[in-house]
Amino acid sequence: MDYGKFRYEQSKKEKEARKNQKVINTKEVRLSPTIEENDFQTKLRATIKFIAAGDKVKCSIRFRGRQITHQSIGEKVLERLAKEVEDVAMVERRPKLEGRSMIMILAPK
Repeated sequence: MDYGKFRYEQSKKEKEARKNQKVINTKEVRLSPTIEENDFQTKLRATIKFIAAGDKVKCSIRFRGRQITHQSIGEKVLERLAKEVEDVAMVERRPKLEGRSMIMILAPK
């Protein structure tokens, strides 16, 4: 068998495989534990737009100063966001505290 022809066929197969694959990006939405209703709705629309585009969304809450003592408030905000987008997204990773940030990852259904 001709080695050059073999390499050509392999490169054609690899190129076709790259053409058909879908790259999933991760977008981030930052929230605050003391977020107001209109700001929450804006972040919610952004999250839905990112998921509709086929991207994963990393929702993070940054605790500042003494807010870290009230982690349940931040968890409630993330749970509310997850409940609002449950028809288009599923929770890939539950809210978890990492340092001063609480992170949740949403993936498209």
